Amino acid sequence: MSTSLTARTDTASTASLDEFDRTTSRWGQLTMIAGLIISLAGPMYLVIFGNLDVATSQLWTAFAAVAGTFFVIWLVEPLTYFPILGPAAMYQAFMIGNISNKLLPSALVAQTNIGAKPGTKRGDLAAVMAICGAAAVHLTSLLVFVGLLGTWLISVIPEDLIAVARLYVLPAVMGAVIVQAIVSMKQLRPTLIAFGVVLVVQFVLLPLVPALSMMSTAISVIGTIFIAWFARRRTSDVVA
Repeated sequence: MSTSLTARTDTASTASLDEFDRTTSRWGQLTMIAGLIISLAGPMYLVIFGNLDVATSQLWTAFAAVAGTFFVIWLVEPLTYFPILGPAAMYQAFMIGNISNKLLPSALVAQTNIGAKPGTKRGDLAAVMAICGAAAVHLTSLLVFVGLLGTWLISVIPEDLIAVARLYVLPAVMGAVIVQAIVSMKQLRPTLIAFGVVLVVQFVLLPLVPALSMMSTAISVIGTIFIAWFARRRTSDVVA
């Protein structure tokens, strides 16, 4: 009786998660398309009706300049974030923004606290809930500390402290994210490979070929993926 009840519960849970994936995939795509249309509506209106005298060739030139700068990021970020966030949270993350310094740490902390491994259904749900919480806290803090108290806070904080905060806040956040990721994944071999690749890229490759500085992140990520894949521990299942 207990085994039958457990089997029915697992089947119902699997069906619910499958429906969750289908729903988030459908509405996530529609939401992203709507966000793209809304974000382009203003510039397109100005180009078409604003008498800005912008030629089509200028638009394509500007697009090529932006694409040349950010094309690597377009490829690297989805590959980097997806294993931790999962499909549903990816839609949230790219719609909200500030992924590496806000949403990704929130997802990692949530997964660690409940013991959910990234890449599992439980880990994906934890990432979704964590991003919802992070977005709510972010909007509330913006309302209070920027909208209501922003001018007053800037007036009472010493300028030297503001300069120091600007210099060290990003390394502090990224360092915390790296440590949290290492603690959550608990994979020594890929961690050592990642550090080794980054050190080689930063202190060997870039001094030799400075022109690759814009691609250093992509080289580090892709290099780590390939080396970790070939250096992974291979186990064979023995069928009795």
